Amino acid sequence: MARSIKKGPFVEERLLKRVEAAKASNQLDMIKTYSRSSVIIPDMVNMTISVYNGKTWVPVYITENLVGHKLGEFAPTRIFRGHSGSDKKA
Repeated sequence: MARSIKKGPFVEERLLKRVEAAKASNQLDMIKTYSRSSVIIPDMVNMTISVYNGKTWVPVYITENLVGHKLGEFAPTRIFRGHSGSDKKA
């Protein structure tokens, strides 16, 4: 179920404050966050946000095409190494 229109997209308050401060000072430094559930908003465009995937920080460069998606979509938590029988030849 989608979030209510009147509530708007969810963005963690701490992350939003950091993004607004970076925009005001024209600094394009990387912002680190644990908030994988935060939605990418237009204010984040042209910024690099580093998202924690449980092991490492994954840098995500925000473009206009990413607006509306969640940060966690671009920092995978699992690595797919293939199925067990995929290297057998027929």
